[in-house]
Amino acid sequence: MSKAIVKTDYNFPGQKSVYKGKVRDVYNINDDYLVMVVSDRISAFDVVLPKGIPYKGQVLNQIAAKFLDATADIVPNWKIATPDPTVTVGHMCETYPVEMIVRGYLTGSSWRLYKDGGRDICGVPLPDGLKEHQAFPEPILTPTTKAEQGEHDENITREEILKQGLVSEEEYVELERISLELFKRGSEIAKEMGLILVDTKYEFGKKDGKIYLIDEIHTPDSSRYFYADGYQERFDKGENQKQLSKEFVREWLMENDFQGREGEQVPEMSDEFVTEVSERYIELYESITGDKFQKADVSEVIDRVEKNVTEYLNSL
Repeated sequence: MSKAIVKTDYNFPGQKSVYKGKVRDVYNINDDYLVMVVSDRISAFDVVLPKGIPYKGQVLNQIAAKFLDATADIVPNWKIATPDPTVTVGHMCETYPVEMIVRGYLTGSSWRLYKDGGRDICGVPLPDGLKEHQAFPEPILTPTTKAEQGEHDENITREEILKQGLVSEEEYVELERISLELFKRGSEIAKEMGLILVDTKYEFGKKDGKIYLIDEIHTPDSSRYFYADGYQERFDKGENQKQLSKEFVREWLMENDFQGREGEQVPEMSDEFVTEVSERYIELYESITGDKFQKADVSEVIDRVEKNVTEYLNSL
């Protein structure tokens, strides 16, 4: 399983710095461009698991690229090119300090808050009597602060964002409009695939006075999908929905007594389990995009990425 990208340590032409997140390594090229390498690392419960998942980075990068292209008429985005199956090169933007979460259904953290008696999510009032996985009459916006590395995003209201001057009112109204348009487009595409886009997050930046969509979009790491077939029947019976996400990894960890709490040990990931997760990610790709997944050559994957990115940067 050494053919997965677990760690990168490149020195690309014009490189000024590198930021390493849980999954993505982002290289700053001359303060003009970003090279985002989507690694095969996998995280759950805020912990990066010890083994990489072959093709996971390719899956996420190619889903994001497809949806960035499919929404470019709504808002410009940071993507310029994908010189390697696991890499996107794009514009460096000044990032807005908030993330826009759009929710079409009462599920996940919003349901947990509601079940505990909360009737207000990020300033959006909710009526009594709602059920888990129930569709909202219209999608709602529940923004969060964009956390520093190692910290958690925090829910925030529109009023607090404006009061703190995190974003100007004019720009925030535009971010809201764009986010809802993107969610509508994402929902339409999902419906064609027999899926329901349940909730997702969008990140935005600014370049030359213009708003850009940045980072990933509509991937199973940033979004939750339900299968449309059987949704209503399961909802009527109060059953769990069939999800298209990495929830199965969390479930495996919980079955093996790990939820990221202090003193807990990450369970041993067998080669068989790693292969199973890889196959599930490929299944996610094909379900979300409707395209057949073409496995890239991973025999010398670290060298392949370096060669492809270097050649591309030298051509700019």
